Amino acid sequence: MSLDDLYRRVIMDHYQQPRNRGQIEDGSITVDLNNPTCGDRVSVQMRVKNGIIEEAMFEGEGCSISMASASMMTETVKGLDVERAVYLVDLFSRMMQGEEIDTEEFPLEDIEALQGVAKFPARIKCATLAWKALEKGAKESAN
Repeated sequence: MSLDDLYRRVIMDHYQQPRNRGQIEDGSITVDLNNPTCGDRVSVQMRVKNGIIEEAMFEGEGCSISMASASMMTETVKGLDVERAVYLVDLFSRMMQGEEIDTEEFPLEDIEALQGVAKFPARIKCATLAWKALEKGAKESAN
């Protein structure tokens, strides 16, 4: 199996069996974003307590890349402090632009499967949609 095949399988696994899909019932920040060019929409919810993202969930509709990315993002940020999560949004965005990312700073795990999206500029917005919602919500929690 090639690396591209493995990455496709990881993306499809997160798309077909998303992690953290649903709603947080109490004390959450909700950010709704959409990508009007392709129709992807996502609602990211997080519960932040003492500067730590205790819970992160999402709902939405869209392509496999946008929904898989939201699933991976929620897995990554749970338990992180808000400042670190915002930093990871920046690293992820840079990775989507084709920059090499230090995996010591950002342990990619499943997210590595999204690196190939950088080759398709029209799909970058799909991959970053949930991350941008997280960033907006994290900044909102700091206010």
